[in-house]
Amino acid sequence: MFTGIIAAMGQVTSITPSGGDMRLKVATQKLDLSDVSLGDSIAINGVCLTVVELDQSHVSFDVSKESLERTALSQITEGSPVNLEKALAVGDRLGGHMVSGHVDGLGKVLEMTPSARSVQFRMEVPANLERYIAKKGSVTIDGVSLTVNEVGAGWFEINIIPHTMQETIIKEYKVGTVVNLEVDLIARYLERLLPGLDPVYARETLSGNSDT
Repeated sequence: MFTGIIAAMGQVTSITPSGGDMRLKVATQKLDLSDVSLGDSIAINGVCLTVVELDQSHVSFDVSKESLERTALSQITEGSPVNLEKALAVGDRLGGHMVSGHVDGLGKVLEMTPSARSVQFRMEVPANLERYIAKKGSVTIDGVSLTVNEVGAGWFEINIIPHTMQETIIKEYKVGTVVNLEVDLIARYLERLLPGLDPVYARETLSGNSDT
């Protein structure tokens, strides 16, 4: 489990294909590895991966064929910057929202618009995930916990403040960039607990816009 608060940016140092999947090695830079052991989980761009090798400044992961097919990790190359977050420990501060590290689908940057010192992003969302995106709800993009400002047919908007821009790979985004999306767990469980709930009503309820 994660919080969506990026601890550091790393850099991919090697990608080794192996039998249809790949071994990914990342220079962790500012990420503290003193409490990381083999078998621990670290989120790479929002994808929960298991540490299979490590030293004082690098960690390596095996990325399965399934993960390559369902996430944007298939598009990274040697030298690519990546968002890093260690798994949440008991007693840690929950600064973002509950994030599982299981990518629900891929989004795409549609527009980037300056807004005072921030940048407003309009993101394309797959049709099967639209119902989970609520105005003022939470969404995870490449592992970053963010608040949804607006929603529309096939898109949602987020606002990125200067600190988030500087400390994450979002500063590398351009129109057309493909990103990992994880929707809010609360929305997932609400749908599961209330089968047959009208998606429009559910979205309005989660966003606080319901008249009932």
